Amino acid sequence: MPAPLDAVRIGARVVVRSRLLPRGEAPSDGPSMTDSVGTLVSRTATEVVVATRHGDVTIARDRIVAAKEVPPRPSRRGAAHLALSVADLQRVMGPAWGAIERESLGDWELRASQGFTQRGNSVLPVGEPGVPLAEAVDRIEAWYAARGLPARVSLAGPVGFEPGEDPLGAELLARGWTSGDRTLNLTASTDTVAAASPGGVGVDVSEDLDEAWLDAYAQTRTMVGDVAAQVLAGSPVQHFAAIRAGGGLAQQVGLSTPGSRDPRPVAIGRLAVAGGWAGLAAVWTDPTLRGRGLATRVTTRLAEVARADGIRLIHLQVEADNETAIALYERLGFERHSTYVYLTSPSR
Repeated sequence: MPAPLDAVRIGARVVVRSRLLPRGEAPSDGPSMTDSVGTLVSRTATEVVVATRHGDVTIARDRIVAAKEVPPRPSRRGAAHLALSVADLQRVMGPAWGAIERESLGDWELRASQGFTQRGNSVLPVGEPGVPLAEAVDRIEAWYAARGLPARVSLAGPVGFEPGEDPLGAELLARGWTSGDRTLNLTASTDTVAAASPGGVGVDVSEDLDEAWLDAYAQTRTMVGDVAAQVLAGSPVQHFAAIRAGGGLAQQVGLSTPGSRDPRPVAIGRLAVAGGWAGLAAVWTDPTLRGRGLATRVTTRLAEVARADGIRLIHLQVEADNETAIALYERLGFERHSTYVYLTSPSR
């Protein structure tokens, strides 16, 4: 079986192309291959099981020709990037941001990263916890307390939803948890975003995280030892973009003089690939150089990278009160899909 499928989580939606007959045997008539699309149920050393619309399909590993994770099925009509349910988009976004520690509570996922980023230290409550709601919250509080962290839950819903309207949100608020600022989930087609590129060259993209990129990222938040590097490199696939102070693009837009070799990034971004989607994050521009289109170039370049990898859909998260960033992304073709808030337990 191709190695990429071994890294796909059980429960993900996949497409598996396999031979109808053992290797070396050719069919006398008709097709020789078949595609199985559905949920990856299990895998062993000799076979995988995919739950398709027509039932479970067991596929021998030695018959698999190709396999990959694909986006969840649309839940409504409309543009593909808007047709995914709120819950399914949350499932897609989860692995696009790494966490040092993950533990399941039924369908829910508890994440901890020594306090680095709220996303990496919160519960993703999609599906059912497998226990009564009050007991699930008790377990969450105990799990984070054992790690010296406040318990935190990422609660998602349609744009404009109120946490108290959700049973979990109501339970948390009744316990004295507080609701934080809202974050918007924006989605788009990679074709649309890539088409907004102003062109030119000079945005460096690498699958490897280097110290210069990390130093630039450190200007956006408090770092926690080497945890940041582990989280940033913790997705199935990631790409790191940078516009260097001494690069050709920096010279082109008048940020440096010809001949400069300054490797410091003046703008960065990160792209993760998970769940058949691309996830954009960590877009930053040197505050003294904002308003020159650097974030646009980073964003569109990463959309081009995603499209070249065969990824058609892209998501990002932005604070709901960051009007400047929202306006930028909407100009590039992103649209508002859903929103989420973090609810945090009271200090003990």
